[in-house]
Amino acid sequence: MVCSNYNRAVMKKLVFLLFLLTQFANAQELALVRKDGKFGYISKSGEFAIQPKYKTAKNFSEGLAAAEENGKWGFIDAKGEWVIPATFDDAKYFANGICVVSKNKKWVYINAKGEILTAPASDKVYDFEDGVAFIRQGDKVGLINNKMEVVLEPKYDVIKSFQKGYARVKNSDFWGIIDNTGKVVVEIKYEEVGNFYKNTTWAKSGKTFGLVNNGKFIVVEGVDKIWDFNVQDVTYARKNNKIGFINLEGKWIVEPKFDKAKAFVKNLAPVASGGKWGYINLKGDFVIEPKYDDAEIFSKDGLAPVKDSKWGFIDETEVKVIPMQYEISTNAGIMAMFGSDEKGFINGLARVKSDKGWGFIKPDGQVLGNQWFENAELFQK
Repeated sequence: MVCSNYNRAVMKKLVFLLFLLTQFANAQELALVRKDGKFGYISKSGEFAIQPKYKTAKNFSEGLAAAEENGKWGFIDAKGEWVIPATFDDAKYFANGICVVSKNKKWVYINAKGEILTAPASDKVYDFEDGVAFIRQGDKVGLINNKMEVVLEPKYDVIKSFQKGYARVKNSDFWGIIDNTGKVVVEIKYEEVGNFYKNTTWAKSGKTFGLVNNGKFIVVEGVDKIWDFNVQDVTYARKNNKIGFINLEGKWIVEPKFDKAKAFVKNLAPVASGGKWGYINLKGDFVIEPKYDDAEIFSKDGLAPVKDSKWGFIDETEVKVIPMQYEISTNAGIMAMFGSDEKGFINGLARVKSDKGWGFIKPDGQVLGNQWFENAELFQK
């Protein structure tokens, strides 16, 4: 009998998990927009999937979006139907099947059924990211998983936001890196550390900058700043007030000779020389001459934002695909939470602002749905 009850309980959990996975997998990407003072959601066809009817609403995350009704917050699905009734004072975003909400002036966790979960003791309730959330007890921070289990007892002074399963941690003025199980992957002994990329991070040891590669500190002579690795196995570093590029072994592949730089993507990197921005290849040669007031990295769609008085987009051969007539930006809050701060084109659309308002443009320059809005957020599931 006990065995039968146990099996039924396990089966119910599996069915619920399958429901969540199916819901998220089948969810279409929707963008939160405001029109005539009300919030609604458009699909990638440019048409309204959910008509603008909410006084306040938030982006979708894991197939659900927080929306306000009669002064209370609940969650709707991609059809605009209430999945979790509006009974909360405030609500954030779902991650790893968990969301932080405020009820009766207290922040708590709920699951996708809207059930309040009992979490380990913490002086503050934190959002989930990469499968874990912080807990704070006094001056120390640890981690819990989405089963509300402690995976790392509070032991660090600081844990920074997780990026792709890794986070910087600090104790007694020294920094290192842990993974989301709490395992130390870079010893906590450096004055500064960067992100973790292919078993490598930049670090500052004493007054010396270098790379920590598979646990070994490699000095990069004369450098006083190194930036995070991004998409490719190179990053930029500063020496004698000039910027060049180094590889994962800390060797210069492009000597420091530029005033400013950004990351390599598609073997092209934006760099500034003489007050203007252009793009170089991995040999350090200009492929696109420095002539722009600003420039961003190339997207996976093969377009990069460039600026004179306003922003437009070019391809890798510098054919101006889209005229310079827009403003561009990211939504720092939600995109940071999901590990992206990419400007310009994301999955075939770019969020832009014109004198008509906010909207989305396609790679051919056409405006999605030929619509402009009072506000528009990035597409999310």
